[in-house]
Amino acid sequence: MGGFSLVHWIIVILVVVLLFGAGRVSGLMGDVAKGIKSFKKGMADDDEPEQRRIAAERTVEAQPVPPPAAAAPAAPAAPVTPAEPARPAEPDRNQA
Repeated sequence: MGGFSLVHWIIVILVVVLLFGAGRVSGLMGDVAKGIKSFKKGMADDDEPEQRRIAAERTVEAQPVPPPAAAAPAAPAAPVTPAEPARPAEPDRNQA
């Protein structure tokens, strides 16, 4: 009930070879191998620009940052006067 045994796989392979023929199966396997090689080559090509970029970043020399320009001293602010204190609300005399 679990998986296929070796006998099952052999029968499946024989049926595939009988249906498609040995030449077609061989051609399909060759195409699969070419695809895998192309994929590996593409992955290797993608890594090269990143390695070049990292190497270029390592060769960049740090330059000193110029000191900031001295700002003119700010004029003193006008003195703040306190606001009037809040008055308590007067009771409404029209209410009975």
